[in-house]
Amino acid sequence: MYDQLKLENQLCFRLYTAARLTMQAYFPYFEPLGITYPQYLVLLVLWAQDKQPVNDIARRLHLETNTVTPLLQRMEKQGLLTRKRGKEDTRQRIVSLTKQGKALEEQAKNIPDCLVAQLAERVPDVQALIDMIPELDTFIEGLSQQSNHQS
Repeated sequence: MYDQLKLENQLCFRLYTAARLTMQAYFPYFEPLGITYPQYLVLLVLWAQDKQPVNDIARRLHLETNTVTPLLQRMEKQGLLTRKRGKEDTRQRIVSLTKQGKALEEQAKNIPDCLVAQLAERVPDVQALIDMIPELDTFIEGLSQQSNHQS
């Protein structure tokens, strides 16, 4: 067997597994709010700045609009946000939080601290993970640029 094809030599496997397990750790916090991890990410974007075009939300999340649109549609049915045609460009959809969507911010405010506390019980050096954020951002940006050139 080729060394480069061994599971234990795969960076992507570690990133995938870490992401999957992290999302799994969030589940008990999201379940009472009635949201999923991808919905939480959309809410984070809108809590930072409400009334954004779908394209801007997709860009912030490094996703395609055809991935984000069904997610937004489900969130609209849940009463968390609205999607309206843009005033200047009617092809554009502007996404806005409802009262219910805004109220979730207060309910979710402790989730990041709870997750860090949970990690601290299981991971010897949580700060090392936090310190990796700039490197991961650079990694993500590099992959995003590569992906954009292939499209």
